[in-house]
Amino acid sequence: MSPKHIAWIENQKMFFVGTAPLAADGHVNLSPKGGDSFRVLGPLEVAYLDYTGSGAETIAHLRENGRMVIMFCAFEGPPQIFRLHGIGTAHLKGSETYEKLAAHFPENPGARAIIHLDVKRVADSCGYAVPFYDYRGDRDGLDKWASKKGETGIQAYQQEKNTQSIDGLPSIDPS
Repeated sequence: MSPKHIAWIENQKMFFVGTAPLAADGHVNLSPKGGDSFRVLGPLEVAYLDYTGSGAETIAHLRENGRMVIMFCAFEGPPQIFRLHGIGTAHLKGSETYEKLAAHFPENPGARAIIHLDVKRVADSCGYAVPFYDYRGDRDGLDKWASKKGETGIQAYQQEKNTQSIDGLPSIDPS
C-alpha cells in the first residue's frame, strides 16, 4: 500500500470483511465494520478490533483456512474501492498477541479479538456506481450493551453464541 492508499484508508468510517469456509455448500460471510477499529500496521499488514456479535463467522473461517478480503468503499469525495486480500489470523482477547496488538486500539468493553491480515494482494477500482452517503456519527449501542453485560456477561454470551459458525466450524473455544 502506498502512503496515499494508507491516508485514504485511515479517513474511511466503514469497511467490509469477507470470508468463506472451504466447503462448497458453506455460507460466505460479509460483515460491515466501523468505529475506531482499523489500523494499518505496515505496507502489507493491517489489523482491526473485532467486537462481540451474534455470530463468529470470521473467526471460524480464519481458523479453518485464513482467507480474507477487506474492502473499503468511498461514500463521499471521489469514487474509490480498495480491497486488501490476504491471510488473516484471529487473536482472541487475553492471548499474548492480542495484548501486544491492543496497544494500537482504544479499549472497548465489547472487544473479543483482534483480526490481523497479512496482505498478499492490493486492488483498487473506480467505484463509479457507489452512491454518496453522509456520515452522521458512530453508534454507541455495542458499547452500552457490553458495559451493561460486564466482562463475565460478555464471556457467557460468547460461550452461548460464538463457539461455532453457522456451518458448525469452531470459532471461540468453550472455556
